[in-house]
Amino acid sequence: MRDLTFSHDGAERFPAALSGSSLTDLLSAIGEPPPDRAGIRLQGIEKIRPFLDPAGPVGAIAASIMGPAARPVRAILFDKTQSTNWTLGWHQDRTIAVRRRIETPGFGPWSVKQGLIHVTPPIELLASMITLRVHIDPVEPGNAPLWIAPGSHRFGRVKVNEIDQAVERCGTAVCLADPGDIWAYATTILHKSDAAQDPARRRVLQVDYAAAALPGGLKWLGV
Repeated sequence: MRDLTFSHDGAERFPAALSGSSLTDLLSAIGEPPPDRAGIRLQGIEKIRPFLDPAGPVGAIAASIMGPAARPVRAILFDKTQSTNWTLGWHQDRTIAVRRRIETPGFGPWSVKQGLIHVTPPIELLASMITLRVHIDPVEPGNAPLWIAPGSHRFGRVKVNEIDQAVERCGTAVCLADPGDIWAYATTILHKSDAAQDPARRRVLQVDYAAAALPGGLKWLGV
């Protein structure tokens, strides 16, 4: 399979973006997640900001794609193990996290996840964002790698009943990784994750980046 590029495919792998010592420091800053939680939304952990801001090793990749205004607006630690071995079909990420609910034209519906307020924004806003996945553990073919449909981010909001057709049109690519690798994706790209065939720990720090303020008094939740 050819190497994917962000400009052409909406996804790109940045090998060894974090050293082993940087990964250790990042994990120390995050702390150990509960063993029965598949995903933890991270908020208010100041020690991870040096990694995620534009001058840091993660944020620098976002800035190289979006420009220096790129800022982390949401972070989730996924921890897939034998006891949290989930599967998720083809889909787009469609919500953002905000500080409080303010009714704003084009934004909705609203939801609450792990006590945090989320809303579906206009697709144009999602299309301006990128998502980085920082790999803490190796991701091999049997350990639930992410699958993407290259180029599908150009389709805008894909109706649920049209997702399979869009995936068939684009084809698929598997996103393998070594510890310290970072995958960058267009936030609206179609993707899926199967349950692990050979379950081993697969921790991924997923960080959404945006470069613009929200309208109508809405504020990004941030990290």
